[in-house]
Amino acid sequence: MLEKQEKRHRRHRRVRAKISGTAKIPRLCVFRSNKHITAQLIDDEKNKVIFCLNDSKVKLPAKSPKTAIAHEVGKKIAEKAITAKINKTVFDRGGYKYHGRVKAVAEGVREAGLKF
Repeated sequence: MLEKQEKRHRRHRRVRAKISGTAKIPRLCVFRSNKHITAQLIDDEKNKVIFCLNDSKVKLPAKSPKTAIAHEVGKKIAEKAITAKINKTVFDRGGYKYHGRVKAVAEGVREAGLKF
């Protein structure tokens, strides 16, 4: 299991070497665990999290699939960003493959009107 985490951290460092967020165009970072998903907007110039949202703040029926919950997390964080007058972000998949719940977050963000 540790080797799997090390590989993900390696991939994440490789991604992070290429992208960074600013106050106007923050980095949208996604963290995925087995049960939960978290998305946060980060200003890397000030090393500050602008705001964070996880699936516990999303209201959906009890037996919703995890991808539907992730999609709603993406929508909610995009709505918060738009109210804070942020229209564009840089997507950081966190070393995860771009499919499943990570892709659902990205699609939810795009659907709500935020651009990558």
